[in-house]
Amino acid sequence: MKTLTINIPDSLEVNNRDLAMLVSTTLYEQGKLSLGQTAEVAGLSKRTFAELLGSYGISIFNFPTKDLSRDVSNA
Repeated sequence: MKTLTINIPDSLEVNNRDLAMLVSTTLYEQGKLSLGQTAEVAGLSKRTFAELLGSYGISIFNFPTKDLSRDVSNA
């Protein structure tokens, strides 16, 4: 796994866990990483990560809208 170092202003009150969650939830939402991969980035179990997704406004069911529309029309 790669390690990323970023510089943030001292005035920004955010801890490492929050930053890891923000990055991992964004990557999950964009479909770049699986649930298991994003949980690993955040340093959490898959179950814990899945339970926290909702608090970040992200559904665990991460389907692109176009795929959902196609599935509905094929039903």
